Amino acid sequence: MLKARGSSSGAFRALITYGVVAAAQCLSALPLQAAPAPKPGYQSFIVGNPADAPEAPGTSAGLVLMGGGLDVDAAYQWMCQRAGGGDFVVIRTTGTDAYNPYIQQLCPQMDSVETIIIATTTGANSTYVRDQIHNAEALWIAGGDQSTYVDLWRGTAVQSEVNYLLNTKSVPVGGTSAGLAVLSQFIYTGALGSVTSSQALANPFHRYVTLDRDLFDSSLGAGTIYDSHFVTRDRMGRTIVFLARIVDNGWAAQPRDIGIDEHTAILVNPNGAGTMVGTGAAYFLQAPGPAQVLAPKTPLTYHDIGVYKVPQGGSFNLSTWNGSGGVAYTLNVDAGALTSTQAGGNIY
Repeated sequence: MLKARGSSSGAFRALITYGVVAAAQCLSALPLQAAPAPKPGYQSFIVGNPADAPEAPGTSAGLVLMGGGLDVDAAYQWMCQRAGGGDFVVIRTTGTDAYNPYIQQLCPQMDSVETIIIATTTGANSTYVRDQIHNAEALWIAGGDQSTYVDLWRGTAVQSEVNYLLNTKSVPVGGTSAGLAVLSQFIYTGALGSVTSSQALANPFHRYVTLDRDLFDSSLGAGTIYDSHFVTRDRMGRTIVFLARIVDNGWAAQPRDIGIDEHTAILVNPNGAGTMVGTGAAYFLQAPGPAQVLAPKTPLTYHDIGVYKVPQGGSFNLSTWNGSGGVAYTLNVDAGALTSTQAGGNIY
């Protein structure tokens, strides 16, 4: 998960903090009654113009998929170029407003940058949060804990308004680490703990293999699961288990996976054409169907998983599922042991 940036302050920073409001007391002959006001359940931090920016005619849609770790400056600049100088909104459930000065420095043309920490379902349904997301010209989902995003935002205005941005309003949307995980149709939540590749391959039904689906509705993420910190944390094995479990659940016959390394992002146009920025690579996996052996407390056997590795300088189209400038190879798992047809037997 992405390490939160430190907090900051500045002359242009406006801080709106919502918390517990003291209960009113009625001084009368009747016993004193406590009447606490509702808790809004969110915090908002804004730099720039706090008013809604005028509708920008120059906005264009786009999707940014970032693999966590260090942020990739070029990805945010790409989003800002597509946002027409409007309002850039960051959402998360915990953390700080550290994205505000970072994005403002990269994108001085933006009317405002706002971080909203949406920590409860009440906050996720508030009029303020609904309107700020609805009116955004760019939206970023920060790193953190994706299980809280699924638990706190499902069925709320956050879910419906992010889907509005993804499918109706022509603006860029992106996420990193946990924020990346919830942008695909299928989601690894990590609700009980983060599963390692060795744990998952040895037991594909390990209690840490927690899968969910359909928080946000991105057409480019349909039939797909995203995974971050990919090479750095050796996640190829676990991602293959996710694919096998998705088939077993009956969610998709041949699901796909995009694994993205740290300090790496894919910039995706609405037609699905994606280009790489940063320093690492991305891995595009295609499941062939059901696994040969998939059972609790039994090592996985799964053959013929197709992989296309895209380094910097390469490209991949999410709509047609083919790329250029990369390397195609096949992975096989036998009794939990992962092997590759790539030169030297390299998994990555």
